[in-house]
Amino acid sequence: MVREMDDHRTVHLKGRVVVPNVFDFTLSTTDHANFAEIEDALVRELCDAAREYAREENYSFMGPVEVNLGIDPRLKAGRFNVVSRLHETEGGKPPGALVLPSGERKVLGTEAVRIGRLPESEIPLADPNVSRNHAQVRPAGAGFEVVDLGSTNGTKVNGMTLTGPHQLVDGDEISVGAATFRFEAS
Repeated sequence: MVREMDDHRTVHLKGRVVVPNVFDFTLSTTDHANFAEIEDALVRELCDAAREYAREENYSFMGPVEVNLGIDPRLKAGRFNVVSRLHETEGGKPPGALVLPSGERKVLGTEAVRIGRLPESEIPLADPNVSRNHAQVRPAGAGFEVVDLGSTNGTKVNGMTLTGPHQLVDGDEISVGAATFRFEAS
């Protein structure tokens, strides 16, 4: 994937270096069968590796990272092919996700994501230090911002208490009560 990103990088109209975000791997029938039980974990690892490399190289994606595994019966065991492509997020919005304390990714879209103690929150937290409607992550401009919703104990980004909306950048850590979420711009 590293080579695919490096070889197919391009400069976006806004000056960002964008790279493919969809990777289609084809494996031999034997290798695909051998990976069947761990396919979900393998896909997650490959997606994480692509995001990490893009961060290191200051590359941007135009949509969420996606890895697909397929079969090519002509391939011998131990061989694979990969084809990559750029795929823009619906509406042209740059991708974003919150990595929850469990490691789960909450992909951000065109709707605001509410964090709070209420069970109907998109990210509910059973923590007495969290207000019912504590904070919100929402689309703003060319990215996303987090705003405290008047919570009792406040919302922090990278250890600093919010006093107004904060435009999120890749790697920002949002703290709500005892929970910390990492924002990923991919």
